[in-house]
Amino acid sequence: MFVGCSTLCFARFPLERALRIIGELEFGKLDVAIHERGPHLKPSEVLADPAMAAQRIRIGPSLTPAAFSVEIDAGTADEYLDQFRAVCRLARLSTASTITIPASPSGFGMDQEVARLRPLVQLAETEGLVLTVLTRTGTLTELPAGARELCERVRGLYLTLDPSHYVAGPNQGASHDEVYPFVKHVHLRDTGRAPGQFQVRVGQGEIEYGRVIAQLQRLGYDRLLTVAIHDIPDAPFAMDAEVRKLKYLLESLV
Repeated sequence: MFVGCSTLCFARFPLERALRIIGELEFGKLDVAIHERGPHLKPSEVLADPAMAAQRIRIGPSLTPAAFSVEIDAGTADEYLDQFRAVCRLARLSTASTITIPASPSGFGMDQEVARLRPLVQLAETEGLVLTVLTRTGTLTELPAGARELCERVRGLYLTLDPSHYVAGPNQGASHDEVYPFVKHVHLRDTGRAPGQFQVRVGQGEIEYGRVIAQLQRLGYDRLLTVAIHDIPDAPFAMDAEVRKLKYLLESLV
């Protein structure tokens, strides 16, 4: 396994400075957030100027993109596909192997979601990429059974496991072991079960990092673990210190 860092850990800074900080923390792998409403690179920008997008995330051989976290906000299905296709090409050119997108909201029909995701999986596979959906509260993957069903019905679709949403969400800390066979990427931070504790200092929450890694190792997982602490306004801790702490903890476990 490899430990990487999300660019959203340093969302208060411009992308170039965020990458520089991540490099200074001695990460070798990068999870690039490409969100239309995010602070850094946007899918519409990737479509408009792929060469510039590739240049912005290329900072040297010691830090390389391994995964993209993508949220597209397009007006039509055709615009969505155009932007998604452009992001897939950027991922291939940038050596990233995994693209994560959110599943549709929980009120969306499962049959409709299966139909939506199948062509996206095919587009990703055309570029040699793995497509995953994030386990997230408020979406069709907010419960392990829904996440598993999506992967079973859409051949080639996998999961980015974010256990925080199973600790603090409607699953209320119950077992989510059934999703592990479908996991191809992982986002990690520490989380408590009480309201307002979605993100707490590393070591003060309920995330069992050792158990998560042991489950993945049992299944032969050899992919990325992303430090995905959200850079929120007025965070009650120094972001670089928390990111470094979780990095060292994960590296000691793999």
